[in-house]
Amino acid sequence: MTPTRVLATAPSPAALTAGTDDTVGLASLVIAAIAVVALVWVLVLLARQRREVRRANDLLDLSRELRHRYDALQAVTKEGVLVVSLSGTVLDISDRAATILGVVPDAAVGRHLTDLAVVLVNEQGLAMNPAGVLGYRTGRAGYTVDSQLVGVAVASPTGTQARMVQVSSQLVAAADGDAPAVLTTLVDVTGSRQVEAALSRSETQFRVAMENAPIGMALVDLDWHVVEANAALAELLGTTVDALRGYPMEALGTPESRASERLEVDRLLGGGQHRFSVEKRYQRADGHLVWVVLDAALVRSPTGEPDHFVVQVRDSTESKLQAEMLTHRAMHDPLTGLANRTLLQEVLQSVLEQPGVVDRVAVLACDLDGFKEINDRYGHAAGDEVLVHVAGVLRAATARRGTVARLGGDEFVVVVQDVDGPRAVFEVAAAIHAGLAEPVRVARRRMQVAASIGIALADPETVQGGAPGLLAAADSALYRAKAAGRGRTEVYDHSMGRSSSVDLLRELTDALDADELVVHYQPIVDLADGRVVGYEALVRWQHPYRGLLLPSAFLGLAQEAGLAVPLGQLVATKVAEFVATSPDRTTWVSVNVSADQLGDGEFATTLLAEISRHRLMAGRIVVELTESSLVASGTRIRHELTQLSAAGVPILLDDFGTGVSPLSYLRDLPVAGVKLDMSFTSGIPDDPTAGKVVRALGALARELAMVTIAEGIEHAEQAEYLHRNGWRYGQGWLYGGAQPAPGSPEAATAVPLPGVVRRPDAAARPTPVATTLAGTSAPPRPAQPGTPHPAADGPPAPTGSA
Repeated sequence: MTPTRVLATAPSPAALTAGTDDTVGLASLVIAAIAVVALVWVLVLLARQRREVRRANDLLDLSRELRHRYDALQAVTKEGVLVVSLSGTVLDISDRAATILGVVPDAAVGRHLTDLAVVLVNEQGLAMNPAGVLGYRTGRAGYTVDSQLVGVAVASPTGTQARMVQVSSQLVAAADGDAPAVLTTLVDVTGSRQVEAALSRSETQFRVAMENAPIGMALVDLDWHVVEANAALAELLGTTVDALRGYPMEALGTPESRASERLEVDRLLGGGQHRFSVEKRYQRADGHLVWVVLDAALVRSPTGEPDHFVVQVRDSTESKLQAEMLTHRAMHDPLTGLANRTLLQEVLQSVLEQPGVVDRVAVLACDLDGFKEINDRYGHAAGDEVLVHVAGVLRAATARRGTVARLGGDEFVVVVQDVDGPRAVFEVAAAIHAGLAEPVRVARRRMQVAASIGIALADPETVQGGAPGLLAAADSALYRAKAAGRGRTEVYDHSMGRSSSVDLLRELTDALDADELVVHYQPIVDLADGRVVGYEALVRWQHPYRGLLLPSAFLGLAQEAGLAVPLGQLVATKVAEFVATSPDRTTWVSVNVSADQLGDGEFATTLLAEISRHRLMAGRIVVELTESSLVASGTRIRHELTQLSAAGVPILLDDFGTGVSPLSYLRDLPVAGVKLDMSFTSGIPDDPTAGKVVRALGALARELAMVTIAEGIEHAEQAEYLHRNGWRYGQGWLYGGAQPAPGSPEAATAVPLPGVVRRPDAAARPTPVATTLAGTSAPPRPAQPGTPHPAADGPPAPTGSA
């Protein structure tokens, strides 16, 4: 701008002033506008920035929340998560995945998979590349899921452990154009694999056990049909396993047992019981029946619902037969096969309990005449043949009209049941007499046998007494028949009940129940010094008003009435109690038993049971066997004596020297010692012949290493002679009679035991007599109750003299 131009066009001052003001105002307006626009723009930028910051903060919060949720999810899940880039770099790894792989999470992130200390193997045990398992696999672009089972070897304080891991990988795309990554999930299946292996092993073991079990087994469905069975069950039923599958279990049994079996199954399903066991019969494929024990248990599901049954089937045919045989033996006479006393009383009592038995039931008691003479003359083997023959005669005479029983010895009873009882029983009696009229042929001998018969008809009075009353009535009639000449038949009338023998029999029966039978003990001493070394037990009847009765007053009656069994058991029990409570543990007690009353095992069973119950030392109780009534070799009695001896009970041969064949008895029987009969003792020292016999018998016994006892010693000279000639022990009135057991009620009024004669030079020393006796028979051992032995005719009955 030149000054000339300025001067030429210079406005006036007023104009200048006005123009200047206008320019300034315009400029201010422009500047103000620009400032406003700038301010607005700044405010817009600030608002936008604030929105971006707020959005970034929200995204950050969301990221944190998602991370927390991710971490929480990883904390509770059993799966481990591993994120790897396509190049194999670890981008992220969860704690669970790190634990499974055995690495540290923070140290693993950012490292390549090949740099991790991870050992992977396949199912064949071959090593695998971690990058090939956990990372991206070339050539598989776009793959979604790829799963495989690998093994991971992890170091632990106890050593290297192997884990089975299920690995699943998939390719996931990244947001905002980032490179995709590989997401791998890791599941530790070691426990489940172990459970599967255990289940498989358990199933295999169960199947092997079932297939090889010696008893029948089956799996049965809820409809009670066979699902699976083993070979043992198929063999038991005579069929095949395939044929049993689907077969109804209840159809295996007999029709009469199916309802009860179904009831047991329904109770199982209803929860009334957890298992059941029944014994029943199954029908084999060949039609034969077998006894089995069926055990069934219900298996429930984890929810408690019934699932299936497990069944065991055991063959019990043999045990059932054995049980039936034992039951038969317990209820029948072993010699004749007839019913014994126990079965007879059960049958008779059950018959009498039925209505209308009067004039329909009768009891016939039969006793052989002169049977003891047959035993004594020809031996018990011949007697047994006679008893078997008589049993056959009674069976034939009864003709299935009743029950025939043998009570013991030669005593038989027939319970007759018929519409016309009196007529039938007389026909049976007549048939018995007719059958016995024919001689019995025994060992080329013809023996004549007769019988006395007593009959009791069921009437209101005898029925009121039950089975014992009717049997007692028949016995009364039998005694009347014997007294009238034998070989007769008598019918009971009520006047017979007043006879003295019947009264005594009833009193004896009551005495056994009232414990009126007592045992007295006669001392046995050592002849060397007079010391008491043992006792002989002698039974007595402490009658309430007749006083003390000796054995001769009631033993014969007890034998004929069949009371010898309870009498012998009573004596055995009392003797065992006496020995157990005796303060002297070296003394022994002998019990007298007749050989013809042994054989059925009742006395031996009771004696051995008492010895075992009181834990008595072997040899403390001795059995004295009457030598004159012994039997021939090979009998059941001989076998029973052997078993008693083997159980620690010594056997003494009583009345030694009076029998018909002592040498064979000493050779064949398990005899531990002999007892010289008092008839030889009474003749010494005055009778030279008696002295020679005593010396000879003593020498024979000593040669056989047997204990020697002499009875009936009344004078010191006899004791000196016996001792000088080798007899070790003795008893008799010189040393005292039989006295009650110390401490018993009758001992208070008894005469004191006479003083024992002692030699001045005898030392007071214990003599183990019991050990000596036991040592001469069988090796000592505790006696066991119920030792099996063959059965025979009669029960043992103790005998004795005053």
